Amino acid sequence: FPSLLQKGSSPVVPVHVVNEESADKTNLGFIHAFVAAISVIIVSELGDKTFFIAAIMAMRYNRLTVLAGAMLALGLMTCLSVLFGYATTVIPRVYTYYVSTALFAIFGIRMLREGLKMSPDEGQEELEEVQAEIKKKDEELQRTKLLNGPGDVESGPGTTIPQKKWLHFISPIFVQAFTLTFLAEWGDRSQLTTIVLAAREDPYGVAVGGTVGHCLCTGLAVIGGRMIAQKISVRTVTIIGGIVFLAFAFSALFISPDSGF
Repeated sequence: FPSLLQKGSSPVVPVHVVNEESADKTNLGFIHAFVAAISVIIVSELGDKTFFIAAIMAMRYNRLTVLAGAMLALGLMTCLSVLFGYATTVIPRVYTYYVSTALFAIFGIRMLREGLKMSPDEGQEELEEVQAEIKKKDEELQRTKLLNGPGDVESGPGTTIPQKKWLHFISPIFVQAFTLTFLAEWGDRSQLTTIVLAAREDPYGVAVGGTVGHCLCTGLAVIGGRMIAQKISVRTVTIIGGIVFLAFAFSALFISPDSGF
């Protein structure tokens, strides 16, 4: 029997050991993607246009409605970006890994250059731009209300019941928060970085981390309002963001593309 076992036999690896190793690798990949996504989103979104949109709208309208509209837009954009990034996984990982690394390096250098050139009160220009944009939308909304005024006045309580029923979620303010945030986020740096991350990291980790990062930034903007918008140093956040992006690019020198991260 020993001779029969020795002939053509190979060492058998226990199945449960392989399963544990693959599970650990999957968990590590998810955590790595989650941390990468949440950190990149925070440094990209603090002081960004979408941050100011949520902050200013929350000062004028119901905070819950603004938060719901903005988060729906950001959550949808994050999922779309992850799908775009995941679609590139048909390309061999070694190519997407180093292309994404190069993009991180480019983003990092650009952010550092922008941050060093900025004045300490750089965010005020973007804040004023967002204020003007929201004011324009408000005027359009008021114009629409005036055009539909008689009908609304006659209906009286009939217009307030549906709003209470839907808890103000389906309202012009909700639609305004959603559209302004979605359009501001489309083609933004955080969208591009989410796509790049999804191409090289675990897509589920990127989706969850990106959504949580957006939720933290938008929640902070809605709660803090104008005070946070004025206190935040866009210059400092941009410089820190550049360092974070360069750190991800630099990590590629020590992590193999086939490591599963």
